[in-house]
Amino acid sequence: MDPQHTHRGMPESEAATEARRLIDEWAKQPVRHHPTAIRDDSPLPAYGTAPPAPQPDHRIVPAWAAGIAVASIGVGAGVTGIGCGAWLVLQGLASVTLTGVLMVTLPFAGVAMAATAIGGALSRARSAVTKNVYEGSVAHHVEIHNTSTTRGMLFARTRNDLR
Repeated sequence: MDPQHTHRGMPESEAATEARRLIDEWAKQPVRHHPTAIRDDSPLPAYGTAPPAPQPDHRIVPAWAAGIAVASIGVGAGVTGIGCGAWLVLQGLASVTLTGVLMVTLPFAGVAMAATAIGGALSRARSAVTKNVYEGSVAHHVEIHNTSTTRGMLFARTRNDLR
């Protein structure tokens, strides 16, 4: 491309002359100020003459989106409930003293002790009396032969033979 020509093929001298002509023509035009906002202060009628038109709301939510929304609300409420319960339990554990523990557990221990005593008394009362009477000579012979063998040092194995 020739450096004396513009992109469209116009020589530099003609392009400069045309640019000067356009600039001079633009400078001769008066300056126009255009408003950027319009304010209408005329009073509005209280009621119009046109009948009211129905404006139905046709927002369609997919079933999966509604399900996710309901599930997230349920999970959030459940987690909040679990968190509140854990907070209450931990607050209770933080205020535990020996006196408080004894006041809570002693009644249960007393009831358990009374139930054990009553159960023992009832079992002794219900048990049958058995009396064994043996007559005759009794011979009791016991012979135990113990042979013990241990092998190994670190991991020892002991074998007992009872005969």
